[in-house]
Amino acid sequence: MGKFKVMKPVNEVDVSCVKYKEEDIKAPHLTGFLFKLFVKMLEAPLIGSLIVESLKKNNGMTQIFRNTVIPEEPMFRPVFPSQKPELDVVPVGEDESPVNRLETALKCLPQYDPSLSFQADSGSSFRYWKIRDYAYAYRSKLTTPSVVAEQIISIIEEFKYDKSPTPFLISFDANEVRKQAEASTHRFEQGHPISILDGVFITIKDDIDCLPHTTTGGTTWLHEERYVEKDSVVVSRLRSCGAILLGKANMHELGMGTSGNNSNYGTTRNPHSPERYTGGSSSGSAAIVASGLCPAALGTDGGGIIKVILIFFYLRCMLTCVWKAGSVRIPASLCGVTGLKTTYGRTDMTGSLCAGGTVEVVSPLASSLEDTLLVYAVILGSSSADRLNLNPVHCLPMYSFDHSKYSCKNLVFEMILQTPPCLPKLLSHNGGNAIGSLRLGKYTTWFNDVHSSDISDKCEDILKLLSNNHGCQVVEIVVPELEEMRAAHVVSIGSATLCSLTPYCEDGKTPKLSYDTRTSFAIFKSFSASDYIAAQCLRRRLMEYHMDIFKNVDVIVTPTCGMTAPLIPPEAVKNGETNFQVAAYLMRFVVAANLLGFPAISVPVGYDKGGMPIGLQIMGRPWAEATVLTLAAAVEELAPITKKPTVFHDVLSTKRIH
Repeated sequence: MGKFKVMKPVNEVDVSCVKYKEEDIKAPHLTGFLFKLFVKMLEAPLIGSLIVESLKKNNGMTQIFRNTVIPEEPMFRPVFPSQKPELDVVPVGEDESPVNRLETALKCLPQYDPSLSFQADSGSSFRYWKIRDYAYAYRSKLTTPSVVAEQIISIIEEFKYDKSPTPFLISFDANEVRKQAEASTHRFEQGHPISILDGVFITIKDDIDCLPHTTTGGTTWLHEERYVEKDSVVVSRLRSCGAILLGKANMHELGMGTSGNNSNYGTTRNPHSPERYTGGSSSGSAAIVASGLCPAALGTDGGGIIKVILIFFYLRCMLTCVWKAGSVRIPASLCGVTGLKTTYGRTDMTGSLCAGGTVEVVSPLASSLEDTLLVYAVILGSSSADRLNLNPVHCLPMYSFDHSKYSCKNLVFEMILQTPPCLPKLLSHNGGNAIGSLRLGKYTTWFNDVHSSDISDKCEDILKLLSNNHGCQVVEIVVPELEEMRAAHVVSIGSATLCSLTPYCEDGKTPKLSYDTRTSFAIFKSFSASDYIAAQCLRRRLMEYHMDIFKNVDVIVTPTCGMTAPLIPPEAVKNGETNFQVAAYLMRFVVAANLLGFPAISVPVGYDKGGMPIGLQIMGRPWAEATVLTLAAAVEELAPITKKPTVFHDVLSTKRIH
């Protein structure tokens, strides 16, 4: 067919012949005047379209989407085949109250020993305060939510949002925090706390609705166009458990960046090294947890960006593009905390800016695996629409049903039974009893494609410990068509973002966006309907590849990011930047979980030679959060001792309580 490429159907592809292709990253770093000039060129009617078409051609996107015959049918959102039951787990009901689910989660944890946290030895190793520590301190009358609230308020107000070490929050109301803390303190005085989360401080990313705050998405104007009338579903679940909602966390504007740079509100700094980025887009959520101000926070994992880099070389223009995903896992890895991305559809997105997308999920970040589990137990629960669209029974041929036996209500009930949410039994400190049977998939050449061998070495050390201590089997795998996967993700998220932003930009809001967001928007406008359909054909194709991989392994393990936290260029603080090399390393391993909807978690596994955190990513098959969490618990137990961040606030006590 001439210049056209014809792909073989997945079942005819010999994956043993697939060769890993390392990314050849040769691109300049644009900031300041050159970056602004480039954005102006990109938005110009004639030259902008020429630049975009050159970009797509030089990146192979024209070949992938317009000169390739893809035999698979399109899949417009993740559709999962039936999955085998998980081992050693506790099912929980999506329609149970969050408090009841939280009680079930507590029964899955090891017995609480307050001496591990509340001890006189000030020279003991650093340890974050956990949710159960807060509950113990309150119930033992060592302190109160109001006392802790005043410490947090004084720390946040000292920042004044424009000073180092970082503007963690976009929206904060001290009186609202005091009001919540007073109510919680009163409940403890009466002896009737709502749950283990009562009085525990949790921060909400600024693309998730949380009264009385506005939702800006990191912009300076969105709150003027979109009004918050009630809590999002996930926030209402946290509030029903007595959690104190601290405020709205800073983020990369509209979630469209990997670094966390936000020139509108100030760029959140990494608590381990304030001159470095946190990663994005859930930058504030990760940083505020790592700094000790909150044991947990909510973020969103999905997002999308294309960043364009202009290279002037011998009077020729070369352009490269960067995708964006992993908005919880990237900052979790860079900040040394835990970040869980749930299966697509596992949490209800109603009341978030990401509602209606096909890659995004609301997910928790926390300073420990057990706190991640507790928050996950509270917020889980699909929307009614997702229960209809995503469960495997719904995907079976309609003639397989005896319709005389099913009312609409009963049909939904049967579908829910196919993939019930489950929690792992972490009754010992090394995870569950099923760890030894787990098979860990590792694509070695991909695994080792990192900026520094410190990263792959630390992750490899943990895999060896899992094998030696628990009997886990590491299985060599091949993940085909990684380049096509990145391209499909770009078009999928870019098209969804374009649909959301177009009404505002047509109304003259484009100049109010940051330069990197404007760059992305200009590129998104170039996607055609045929590009989008081709991307969805690739999504189905990639789903089939991964389902074949999961026949032989239980999880896929990689580093979370290909590099540790990058330095913040001083000239990038005011107007942002575009840095292909950094973004490519940060994004290398996280795209599949977003495009295909799989659960994945980033767990800290050590530090590089410069003392910056390294994360291991564990990606599971659909709906297998319990398996992912079980293995993550074992990793946490085997990981080196946690280092105290440079910026850390001991808000539960100014010193360990005797």
